[in-house]
Amino acid sequence: MENQATENIESLFERAGDYVETRLDLLKLKTADKSADIISSIASRLVILSIVIIFIIILNIGIALLLGELLGKLYYGFFILAGFYLITGLILYMNRRTWFKVPVTNLILRKIFK
Repeated sequence: MENQATENIESLFERAGDYVETRLDLLKLKTADKSADIISSIASRLVILSIVIIFIIILNIGIALLLGELLGKLYYGFFILAGFYLITGLILYMNRRTWFKVPVTNLILRKIFK
């Protein structure tokens, strides 16, 4: 009788060990899935952002040349665009927390807890 109780306890410990091991494996797989999802999301957004940035740079060069030609000297157009971007940059800097930090943090947390 005592031998059977010992076997039952050993079997119980073995099952508990298997359960813990399975839970750890599941946790590793979930972490890997979330990490891959976040990284792929960031990578795709970076590619799109790079293309948009190249487009904006080329467009700005064209606008600067056009403005410069209209004003008589080419560098006037570049100065006007530089001033525009200085003002835009200051506005973005002053609102960086509400416009960038909070939404990016929420996006990452949504991806993690999805």
